[in-house]
Formats: sequence, structure tokens, C-alpha cells
Amino acid sequence: MRTSAWRKGLLAALVVAVMAPGLFGCETNPYTGRRQLLMTSVSDEMQMGAQAYDQIKNDPKMKLSQDPREIEPVKRVAARIVEAAKRSKYAEMAQQFQWEVSVIKDDKTANAFALPGGKMAVYTGIFPVAKTEAGLAAVMGHEVVHALARHGAERMSQGQLTNAALQVAGAAAGASGGGGLVSQAAMAALGVGAQVGVLLPFSRKHESEADYIGILLAADAGYDPRESVQLWERMQQLSAGGGPAEFLSTHPGHGTRIQQLKEWMPEAMAIYQKRTPMPPAELPPVAGR
Repeated sequence: MRTSAWRKGLLAALVVAVMAPGLFGCETNPYTGRRQLLMTSVSDEMQMGAQAYDQIKNDPKMKLSQDPREIEPVKRVAARIVEAAKRSKYAEMAQQFQWEVSVIKDDKTANAFALPGGKMAVYTGIFPVAKTEAGLAAVMGHEVVHALARHGAERMSQGQLTNAALQVAGAAAGASGGGGLVSQAAMAALGVGAQVGVLLPFSRKHESEADYIGILLAADAGYDPRESVQLWERMQQLSAGGGPAEFLSTHPGHGTRIQQLKEWMPEAMAIYQKRTPMPPAELPPVAGR
């Protein structure tokens, strides 16, 4: 009986998952054709992005750079990526965003982000990895796509759906007398299945999608997209095999990423060759790197 209750709970959860696209909003990525489950509005996302950005900037642990040598190249690259976005298939979304970029003085963090609504930040620790403004354009193009493609909202929607499925499974198992350890096992099994089989693969799709569209934006902004391959080769060298297995990672493996970028390069180069190329420019050095 307890096994039957577990099966009924799991079946109910699967029904929720299957019906979700019909119950909630779905959109299609204009570049890849991938269908997206979205349960939040753009205005809500923008509000959350603005609030998060304010919290980050007001965090006493965060130190915003005041150095023009660090700020000017970031703002220059950001402005060109944004202009490219306004010419892209995301033009309508890009026009709505209230774009802003900051430079966070953190030489140990090789990262950047773009929040819904166009709030961006670049950590100075990414400079030695990006090396040039073209390398930085690959990074910022990638992050801007996360915001424009509503990847954050999609992740939230997936989380909401997973929680709803868990609740349905638990309620169905409990109503059938399948409480105690069996109910906990059912919940654990569904949770693990959702984490490894649904949420993480979607996250890897987001990353690959951002890599692909990001180099198209960088190319359209006049930055050599081939710098993206060199960027990830340097990332690979820095990681030195210390990252998690690709199957359990929210990011594609470095080797996978590099191979995909090479496959997409002819399309990106065709765009780049129609633009006035930006002159090569080195990013400023950072302390201890």
C-alpha cells in the first residue's frame, strides 16, 4: 500500500509537470527556438532586479571601483553591447530595460552579472582572464543574454513548478496512508530526480544559450568573437580540472563550451565582418595577478 501511495504521488507530480506549459505562460527563444516556461511578468522581474542591484551596491562588503582605468573600458564595452542588443531579436526587451553598469573592486572574483532590467556589474577579477575589451565583450554579452532571455525568471518558474509537484506528491501519498518513511523516501526521490534530471540540465541550456547569443551580440558590437574561445581556454587553465563533473554542474564543461563556440564561430564572424571592428585594447592589470 505504501508503495502504491508513492506511485500515486509521483504520478500526480508528473501530471503537474506535464500540464504546466498549458497552465502557465510559455515563450519561444527567438534565436534557438527553445520553449520556455515563464510564470512571472517582465515588470516584476525588472523590479526584483533593481532591488537586488541596490542591495548589492549598498552592501558594505562590496567596494565599487572609482578608478577610471577600470570603469571606462567596462562602460565602453557595456554601451556597445547594449546598442547591439537594441538591434537584436531582443530589441523590444532591450528598449524597456534601464541599463546601468558598475565595477566591483574584487580582484579575486573572476565574474560578472546582468540582472533583469539591465543592471550589470563586472568584478575586476575578470580582467586578467578576459585580457582585452573583446574578451570582456564575450563575458558581458553572455551575461546580458541571461537577462534578455529571461533565464532568471525561467529558473524561478522551474523552482515553483518543482515545489508544486513535491507538494502534490506529498499530499497524494499522505492521503493514501503513505506517511512516515515511505512518504519521505518518495519526496526525496522526486527531489533528487528534479534536481539532477530537470533543473540542472535546464541551467546548462541557459549557459549554452547565453554563450551562443552572447558572441553574436559581441560580434555585432564590433568585437572579435574569436576572443571568446581564448577566454574559455584561459578559464580552463585556471580551473585545472578542479570543477565538478559536467553532469552535476550548472555550467557546461570548459571543453564542451570551447567546442560549441567554435561551431558557432562562422555565424558570429559573418556578423563581425559587416561591422567596423573595435581596435584591440588591453584591460588594466589588477593587484597580484
